[in-house]
Amino acid sequence: MTVSFDSPVSSARHERRVRLRKRVGRAAGFVGKMARNPLTAIGGGIVLLLLIVALFAPFIAPYNPLVQDLDSALSPPSAAHWFGTDEFGRDIFSRLVYGSRITLYIVLLVSVTVGPLGLLLGVTAGYFGGKVDTILMRVTDIFISFPSLVLALAFVAALGPGLEHVVIAITLTAWPPIARLARAETLSLRQADFISAVRLQGASPVRVLWHHIVPLCLPSVIIRITMNMAGIILTAAGLGFLGLGAQPPDPEWGAMISSGRTYMMECWWVVTIPGLAILINSLAFNFLGDGLRDILDPRSE
Repeated sequence: MTVSFDSPVSSARHERRVRLRKRVGRAAGFVGKMARNPLTAIGGGIVLLLLIVALFAPFIAPYNPLVQDLDSALSPPSAAHWFGTDEFGRDIFSRLVYGSRITLYIVLLVSVTVGPLGLLLGVTAGYFGGKVDTILMRVTDIFISFPSLVLALAFVAALGPGLEHVVIAITLTAWPPIARLARAETLSLRQADFISAVRLQGASPVRVLWHHIVPLCLPSVIIRITMNMAGIILTAAGLGFLGLGAQPPDPEWGAMISSGRTYMMECWWVVTIPGLAILINSLAFNFLGDGLRDILDPRSE
C-alpha cells in the first residue's frame, strides 16, 4: 500500500487558489447585488465612466483645453465642437474631460483624508467616554454648527485660493458627521458580550478598537463617505465659482460656470453643459451610496 503526501508547496498553492476563488465569488456577488438595483447600477456606471474619462483624458479630448482660438469664440455645439466653445474659443467638451481629473482629485483626496480622521475621533470618543467624549464631541458640535460651505469659505479665505487649499478646507468641514456616526456605532458595540470577552482576555484598548470595533464601523463609514462625495463635488464647484478653487486657466467645472455666466442668456451651452456635469455626477454618487447602504448595512434589509 502506497501513501501519498502533498508537499507544503502544493498545499500552499491550493490554499491560495481557494482564497482567490472565494474573493472572486464575493466580488461577483457584490456586483450582482448592485446590478439588481437599477439606480445603483446607473450610479455605479456613471462613476466608472467618470474614472475612465479622467484616466484617459488625453486620448478622449479632441483639443487642448487651455489653447485659445478667438476666431471660434462662443461657437454653438457642432460637429467640430460637440459642446460648443467658451468666450476664449476653448472647446468645452475637452475642458469637461480634463475637468473630471480635478473633480476626482478633490473627491478622492478629501475622502481618504476625512474617513480615517472622522473614524479615529469617533471611535475614540465612543469607546473611552467621559471627558474624552465630551471634549471631542464639543469640538465636533462647533464644526457642525456652521454650514459647510460657509466654513469652507472661511478656511479658503484664510489659506488663500488654490486647489490644495480647497482640499484642506473641505476636509476640515466634512469630518464631523463621520465622527458622530462612528461614535454612535462604537457606543452600541463597546458593551457587547464579545468586546467584554476580549477585554477579559487582556486585550489593550488600542487592540480592541483596531481589531474589533473599527472593522464593524467601516461599512457605515464607507456608505457615509460615498454619499458625502456629492456634497464634496458641490462644495468644490461652489468654491470654484467664487474664484477660490482651481485658478484660471484650469478647467474646473465651477470656474467654467463662473466665467460663462456673463454670456448665459445668449450662449446657453457655456453654463448649462458644466452645470449638467456637476448635477449628473452628484446624482451618481448619491445613487451609488444608496446602493452600498442596501448591500453593506444588514439593518437596511
